[in-house]
Amino acid sequence: MSDVLAGFPLTPPALRRPVVFDQHWSDLTFVHWPVEPETVAHLYPAGTRPDIFADGMTYVGLVPFVMGGIRLGFSPPVPYFGSFLETNIRLYSVDDASRHGVLFRSLDSSRLAVVPLTRIGLGLPYTWARMRLIRNGSTLSYSSLRRWPEPGLRSRLIVRVGAAITPNPLQEWLTARWGAHTRKAGRTWWVPNEHDPWPLQSANIIHLDDDLLAASGVAACGDPIPALYSPGVRTRFGRPTAIG
Repeated sequence: MSDVLAGFPLTPPALRRPVVFDQHWSDLTFVHWPVEPETVAHLYPAGTRPDIFADGMTYVGLVPFVMGGIRLGFSPPVPYFGSFLETNIRLYSVDDASRHGVLFRSLDSSRLAVVPLTRIGLGLPYTWARMRLIRNGSTLSYSSLRRWPEPGLRSRLIVRVGAAITPNPLQEWLTARWGAHTRKAGRTWWVPNEHDPWPLQSANIIHLDDDLLAASGVAACGDPIPALYSPGVRTRFGRPTAIG
């Protein structure tokens, strides 16, 4: 392991049971920009702060993907949800217990029922959008149009997927995340998850036209770094824990 990642958890800590949600993420693309940590520190809930890589930067990600196979605990998949699209804007966070996670600035979902459940239950900033994914050989086209709230926000990303890669330290740091920090009922919460390491491939950005990043209140300080694609992983979520 690179010295840059010494002490960083590249595999998930044991997930405390019971499992609350079990789901599959597929056809996922990571697009990231560098961000100066001091410009976003005010966005983090109490007890957390921007996670900073060895280059002195934190990062913001635009991550579209397909959600499916949702189970509550170890129950059979919930038939209503099926498969649907999501796109999130996420920052990277760490807390005083050295838990490295993500902080969502928005999560657009094409499944309306997900929005009130997660906004109320977990305090996550879910929104409702009309979304589409078109695959043409190795080219993937993601599109999204926000319906509620802030209707009209758009995101369109086209990538060409390349060969499998061995991730470099920054790519591992960005993708090996085992939970999310969120704010609900006046407290900060840690929502843990676990999954196998991401199988990653290179991805060349052909077209990117996005309103979601600007609407998130995060200002990138450079061009996007090389994108990544993953065919997907199955992930499990544990019980949220209050940290502040």
